[in-house]
Amino acid sequence: MTATVLGRDYRLLWSAAVSSRFGDALRTPALALLAAALTRDPRAIAAVTVAGQLPPLLFGLLGGAYADRWDRRRTMAAVDGARAVVVAALAGLVASGRAGVAALAAAAFLLATLGTLFDASAFALLPSLVSPAALPTANGRLQAGTAVAGGLLGAPLAGVLFALAAALPFAVDALTFALAAALALALRPLPAAPPRPPGPGVWREAWAGVRWVRRDRVLWGVTLAAAGSNLAISGLMAVLVLYALGALRVPAQAYGLFAAGVVVGGLLGALVAGRIATRFGTLPALRGVLLGQTVALAAFALARGPLAGGVVLAVFAAGTTIWNSLWSAYGQGHVPAELLGRVGAAQRVIGLAAAPLGAALAGLAGEAYGVGWVVGAAAGVFALVTAGAWGTLRGAA
Repeated sequence: MTATVLGRDYRLLWSAAVSSRFGDALRTPALALLAAALTRDPRAIAAVTVAGQLPPLLFGLLGGAYADRWDRRRTMAAVDGARAVVVAALAGLVASGRAGVAALAAAAFLLATLGTLFDASAFALLPSLVSPAALPTANGRLQAGTAVAGGLLGAPLAGVLFALAAALPFAVDALTFALAAALALALRPLPAAPPRPPGPGVWREAWAGVRWVRRDRVLWGVTLAAAGSNLAISGLMAVLVLYALGALRVPAQAYGLFAAGVVVGGLLGALVAGRIATRFGTLPALRGVLLGQTVALAAFALARGPLAGGVVLAVFAAGTTIWNSLWSAYGQGHVPAELLGRVGAAQRVIGLAAAPLGAALAGLAGEAYGVGWVVGAAAGVFALVTAGAWGTLRGAA
């Protein structure tokens, strides 16, 4: 599947998403660095992080409802235009020395809230830009582009820009949002949808997405599997640095290289997702990915060296991006277009809800029993997820 087959509008959507992700990768570490420069109170620094994590859980369903109510192309452009203004204002505050922790937390909260609407709109818009058969490849390339923009380019560059001038990462982020807004506006307008009768209220519309997921056996199984895997992954990531430095004996100066293997593995997985779906079918491929990730995570728990640990962790990360690409493609090809925003948002909210719980449990268990037990428990949770999802996905296939 070539970029030409995917088409001009897909390339515009891809470019808008990658531009936004690049800016996010600059802003997120810059917010943490700036918060640490303003205060050494860990509670204040954590508040900035939490402010950016809460909106997807609080407003994710609403974002899906509005993505189904409004023109998705214009919504994406308006959201990124608004985000450009917010980040530009923050850059001005930072440059003038008037940015406090409260301003950082408020900006992080507002940007993440707007992001829920952008993500829901982009997810729902994609099936109208490419053929159903191209959805696994299209989602895989989105995953690959955002992985490169965020993990390989944006994150390393953020510290360099911050060292040059504290306001610089935020100024560049504002430009990336403005570019993404222009790219979204350049998409060809879609045929106008027929007028919708007055709805029962936005919250009731939002919950319609949850009910649709709950009634669909396969989507419900996939959503629960995503929640269970996020529980394990967030727990693993919470203790990864301690496990790498201790059990795997990764030198501290080489930890960045070790962590980069996750990005590289994820990128490779995203690039082959479409081929795997074409070769085996989407649902059989999802089963195989879960099984492969379970084996990789068990091998990671047993590894005792930097190289072996890094390789199996990269394989596990590749499976994660393949899973994300394929379940997105399945939902986009299976759900009615008028419900795509709400159903996609419901799946994301349910899946994300388990992540903070996994991180919290990992911290408590790591303190009580050691980080090695946390990694082993994560592998056990993944095995349970695989066993639970296997029958559902096999029967549907």
